[in-house]
Amino acid sequence: MTEVLWLVAFAAMLLGLLGVFLPLLPGVPLLFAGMLLAAWLDDFVRVGVPTLAVLAVLGLAAWLFETFASVWGVKRAGASGLAIAGAGVGAVLGIFAGLPGLILGPIVGAVCGEYLARRDHGTATRAGIAAGIGFLVAMVAKLATAVTMLAVFIFAWFA
Repeated sequence: MTEVLWLVAFAAMLLGLLGVFLPLLPGVPLLFAGMLLAAWLDDFVRVGVPTLAVLAVLGLAAWLFETFASVWGVKRAGASGLAIAGAGVGAVLGIFAGLPGLILGPIVGAVCGEYLARRDHGTATRAGIAAGIGFLVAMVAKLATAVTMLAVFIFAWFA
C-alpha cells in the first residue's frame, strides 16, 4: 500500500507541473498535495512542517496572483471600474468554459465592462489586451512559483 501512495504522490506532483500549462488541472494545489503526501509518507523527516508552511505560502501566492492578474492588468491600463469588475467576473465564469473560457473570460469581461462604461471600441479593446497580458503574466508567475516550490522541496528532501 505504501508503494501505491508513493506513486500517487509523484503522480500528483507531475500532474501539478502539467497543470501549470493545462488550466483545467489545478496545478499548484496538485503539486502541493503531492509534496504533502510525500512528506507524510516519510513521517516529515526530510520535509518538515516549516518547509511545508513555506510551500503552502508559495502555493497561496501563486493562486492569488493567478486570480487577480487580469484584474491588475486592466487596472494598470487605466480602464474603468466596470472593466476591472468585468475582468474579474470573466475570470470566474471562464472557469466553467474550459481552456477557451479561462483565456478569453477575463478578456471578454474587460472589453464588455469598458464598453459599457465608455462606449468606445478603442478603450474597450485596450482593456481586453491588458487583461490578456495579465493572463500571460500570471502564467509565467505560476510557472516560476511551481519551479520554486519544486526546488524548495527537492532541496529539503536531499539536504
